Amino acid sequence: MRRLLFAVSLLAAQAFAQSGAITGKVTLEATGDEVRHVTVMIPQLRRSTQTGQEGAYSFQDVPPGNYEVFAHMHPFSDERRKVQVTAGGTATLDFELKIAPMHEQITVTASGQEETTTGAIQSVTTIENIDLTARSAVSLGEVLDGEPGVAKRSSGPGTSRPVVRGFDGDRVLILQDGIPSGTLSYQSGDHGEPVDATSLDRVEVVRGPATLLYGSSAIGGVVNAVTSHHQEHQHPHEGLRGHLTGEGGSNNAMGGGSGGFEYGREHWMLWGGGGGQRTGDYSTPLGTVTNSETEIKQANIGFGHFGPKIFGSASYNTQNGVYSVPAPPAGSADSEIVDLKYARQNVHASAGIKDMSASIEKFSLNLNYSDWNHKELDSATSVVHNEFWNKQFSYRGVFDQRKRGRLSGSFGFMGMRRDYNAVGEEVTTPPVIQNSAAAFALEQLDFEHFRLQFGGRFEHNGYNPAGLPDRSFDGLSGSAGIQKPLWQGGVFAANYTHSYRAPALEELYAYGPHAGNQTFEIGDLNLKRERGEGLDLALRQQWSRLRGEVSFFNYWLRDYVHLAPTGKINEGLIEAVYRQGDARYRGAEARVDIGLGRDVWLNLGLDTVNATLAANDTPLPRIPPLRGHAGFDAGYKGFRLRPSFTLANRQDRIYPTETATAGYGVFDLTASYVLTTKHVMHIFGVTAYNLGDTLYRNHLSFIKEYALEIGRGVRFNYTLQIF
Repeated sequence: MRRLLFAVSLLAAQAFAQSGAITGKVTLEATGDEVRHVTVMIPQLRRSTQTGQEGAYSFQDVPPGNYEVFAHMHPFSDERRKVQVTAGGTATLDFELKIAPMHEQITVTASGQEETTTGAIQSVTTIENIDLTARSAVSLGEVLDGEPGVAKRSSGPGTSRPVVRGFDGDRVLILQDGIPSGTLSYQSGDHGEPVDATSLDRVEVVRGPATLLYGSSAIGGVVNAVTSHHQEHQHPHEGLRGHLTGEGGSNNAMGGGSGGFEYGREHWMLWGGGGGQRTGDYSTPLGTVTNSETEIKQANIGFGHFGPKIFGSASYNTQNGVYSVPAPPAGSADSEIVDLKYARQNVHASAGIKDMSASIEKFSLNLNYSDWNHKELDSATSVVHNEFWNKQFSYRGVFDQRKRGRLSGSFGFMGMRRDYNAVGEEVTTPPVIQNSAAAFALEQLDFEHFRLQFGGRFEHNGYNPAGLPDRSFDGLSGSAGIQKPLWQGGVFAANYTHSYRAPALEELYAYGPHAGNQTFEIGDLNLKRERGEGLDLALRQQWSRLRGEVSFFNYWLRDYVHLAPTGKINEGLIEAVYRQGDARYRGAEARVDIGLGRDVWLNLGLDTVNATLAANDTPLPRIPPLRGHAGFDAGYKGFRLRPSFTLANRQDRIYPTETATAGYGVFDLTASYVLTTKHVMHIFGVTAYNLGDTLYRNHLSFIKEYALEIGRGVRFNYTLQIF
């Protein structure tokens, strides 16, 4: 036994001796001050840490080899340096940050682990907090509109929701900190996805199927709203961190503010915050759009313990507000003026263990309960016409594997129980209990010249409606991807996905008038599961003066569920039945940033999607038109100026019940100034939008015929960040 213990000790000592370390400090170029809470990452090892109180960081147990390390903190430049680690040695690598227009982006949504968007196999866009504040709105679709491959579906400014690569509704999953938000925005065109963008750390958009990690409702993509404390088990910090934001604007009398804090001591963290925003009726070149006001209020509080071995946290969030559906023209058949009043209560708990075993590096469990309620009421009398409840409990557990040779990855389980009910004059669906459960795995093989990623998911979805037959669906999804460096800074990525989607509640059980879609909807109890095959190709470049990504996608969907008009009129609305048929989505996105000077960049972008029913080549409804973007991003010390021009083509490839939308061009201008001291940042911003007061319509709007998009206006914002 003594000999065995001696041998084990000797092997452990040899293993430790074979490892090295990387240490260093991050400072500001302008002042030399140390910067805390900077993310420092080794992409090859998928390891990251944050700088401490004195700007220092450290990586221990680093295998010998050559690595690329970079330091990231928005809105500073990203410093990327190369280093060699020797067995038993310590490499020193310091960074200096400065204010700069171009930044590396980080995502946790694409693979479930922190990595750069350049290194991800799927196409991902990350919008960080300072940019979110500049485009602040009360609905998530408004915030993200114009990002590559992202448009907005809406029935007004408060009812918008992201549309990703032409996919909408139950095919785009909205998450908050990796868990479904629990709202009803996917169920109707006049339901919004409310958000206080100033309270978020970042929003990540995964374009293309993400069913493997997140379920059948992610067949078109995922949008994840991430709060600053979500990853504290990875990056716990000492001391105070927080923000205060104020904003106001013309055109729609917008005003609002928010604040939040995080305080860490040893392994404990306490955080909280709150805020709100309101807007009045907005103006267009043809006049004011009545009943278009919005309001949101939110508050949150939480605490957690983030030790070296065990971590856990709990938080409570509350959100309420009103968004109005713009009034139709006087004398129209449907002249009812509607407001939607909503409230959401949310409890989130998480816990986990690090260094769980020789093969499992970490286990984490997330539990989330969301109680959503909204009322559709007459704007003049406040009489409630319809009321909806959605009580949803979600869970997700993930085991992160310890890297063994070339293999790393994760596997886990997730599920949901949903209690849905609605009452009122225009309720089309019965009370339903929905249950889902899934198991998944995502693995990665790292080779010298390329990286492979593959995995699978089995998912069950069941519906138990009151007074109607139960339905149950089971499906298997799988994916395989490759990422291969082509040259210095150039990467090619390809991803194939086989996915399935269970029909949504309304597709199965709807029957009745749906004013939000201007249809009398009839579901089909006999719908089959929807199956898809998807192929994504992407070419990315990260040179010092040229950055960008060009991606192509092609999706084939069998038994695609769509709302098809019958040609009849039922209760004054177009009768439409949920039917199935094969469909195809194909398109492309491109974003290229070209450095014209030390801190001057030319930004170019383009996205297009073509979606049809395969049997007769009928275009699918509400598909975004071809869009192009051109702008400049110029910086000088703390100043930043960003003029931009967006051009949209005419959309006349339309569904039989749609009308064509004219093309348009919109000019915007954003300016900001960042003043930084040792641990404090002041950000002053102004955005002038639609400077030409262009008259234009959003093709994805359900009320585009009488509710044009917003005209000329200006928005001011100020943010104080303590870091």
